[in-house]
Amino acid sequence: MSILNQNLLTLDFWQDKVTYGKQTVPIGTIGCAALNITEEQITELITLCQPLTEIILMLGTGNVDVSVFHKAEKCLLQILRFLQKTEPFSFLDLATDEKELHRLFDEEHIENIVVYIHAAQEIGAVAAFDEKYSRGVSVLKLIQVMAQLGGTLQIYKQSITAFAHALHDSKRTPDGYAAAFAEHFPKDDTLSLDNSAWVQLTNTTMQYVSAVMPEKGIPQLVKRMHYVSFVGMFRSDLFEGLCVGHSPRKCPICGQWFLTTDARQTKYCGGLAPGDKLGRTCRQIGNLKGREQRELADDHPIKAIYTRRMNTITQYLHRGTLDKQIAAVMKRLAKNKMERAISDHVYAKGSYEAEMSQDAL
Repeated sequence: MSILNQNLLTLDFWQDKVTYGKQTVPIGTIGCAALNITEEQITELITLCQPLTEIILMLGTGNVDVSVFHKAEKCLLQILRFLQKTEPFSFLDLATDEKELHRLFDEEHIENIVVYIHAAQEIGAVAAFDEKYSRGVSVLKLIQVMAQLGGTLQIYKQSITAFAHALHDSKRTPDGYAAAFAEHFPKDDTLSLDNSAWVQLTNTTMQYVSAVMPEKGIPQLVKRMHYVSFVGMFRSDLFEGLCVGHSPRKCPICGQWFLTTDARQTKYCGGLAPGDKLGRTCRQIGNLKGREQRELADDHPIKAIYTRRMNTITQYLHRGTLDKQIAAVMKRLAKNKMERAISDHVYAKGSYEAEMSQDAL
């Protein structure tokens, strides 16, 4: 069953890349993508996960009604279909899971779950390590992981969004991110249950494994991290990204978070700009806006030439060496040439300055 083998809460770190499912991306991409999950989506997920939470509570009492597993299957199917369309979960092969989900809730698996629950009541947590209960343990673990998905996403958004905004004004280097981190999180942070900034990073496990990375095509030694919650996984990826100079940034055009991977002040993402009929990206729109802003600035070279000429014409008027009617024509002509230069890059770089001289006008 692929959903039990593709490690929903596992990341492989290698140099400045991270692998989640079958996707290898710059470190920080997973945590950044999670910031784009909307409040409406989280609310929908919490609603979808609620029946799973109720099932877990019921099973915890030892009163097992096997009919609830059909309810669990239905809930998991709805959640999988939701996640297929949502990054970073769409990095996983969830389409295959949807086809095979029914096998997890066949008679054999349900029987194994019931037997395991009774065994756990008799001998305690050690029953989870008995191989004969492995199928039941795996299904219950999947239910537990999915049940807390909506809630952990909410925790992540609440605790990390403010920090991500703080990173905007920081120096875009690992040192700058470290300074922003130190300012945002108290220096006395400890691994305690009362500390919301760190609690979701506890109970992680780490191992080093040999895995084939796309960049190399041959086995590489990677750091594999296993987490107990999605919020812990997202935090870890985001913080690991900061260590190598990767940081989230919010695009002012589409409002989506995107990952920057160098010290350049990249302001816009490369996604399609919403509502643009020409199908341009936010970066293309942003570049045009930036050019317009630069051209409208008072100290822009095109405007500076125009301003100097207008000042000269005014001085000649005050001295009485220039006729008012001629001065008015010169001003109107100068303005027309300035406006043409703003819209015509070739003209601005060519004859514009010469044509704006006092003698030429």
